[in-house]
Amino acid sequence: MNRLILGLILLLGSQVAMAQNEEIKLPTQSVYVELGGAGLPYSFNYDFRFDKTKMDSWGMRVGFGGYTTNDESFFSVPVMVNRLMGKGPHYFEIGLGATFFTFDDDYNRYCVDGTYDPNTGIYTCNTYESYPYSFILDVDGSPSIMGAMNFGYRRVPVDGGFTWKININPIFNNNGFWPLYGGIGFGYAF
Repeated sequence: MNRLILGLILLLGSQVAMAQNEEIKLPTQSVYVELGGAGLPYSFNYDFRFDKTKMDSWGMRVGFGGYTTNDESFFSVPVMVNRLMGKGPHYFEIGLGATFFTFDDDYNRYCVDGTYDPNTGIYTCNTYESYPYSFILDVDGSPSIMGAMNFGYRRVPVDGGFTWKININPIFNNNGFWPLYGGIGFGYAF
């Protein structure tokens, strides 16, 4: 009987020791939608930590966003290196990166001088001019690039699941600096 009890104690003890050796999987990756932010109007993003053993570490995000209407189109790709600082589930996030984007350049052109043919009813434009495209800051042409910074709060549950963030995203390019742009995002951490 003593041997049976000793055997059960050893078996239970080994199970407890094995459970303690199992590494806890941190949610070092996430997918999320961001309204505003580095993707400009909105973006779908994938974010990951370079060090899979720590949440408060350096990481990177890559995304895409855009829209098309009858009159115009816009497509963006935000790429940003970021760092989370804090303890789960609350983190302060800082980051720096760039957003590559393209837009329908023809939408910004207008006819200055033209001729009308009354026989065919067709107006032919002889001279075009364009006004600068502007997404908060003037842009010189398409494709283009805009720098983006990130300062904000990110909530990531320690065991993964629903995550959200709110940021101030100053943006800049060769035409200026706009410090009061922001974004809000929500998604899933795993």
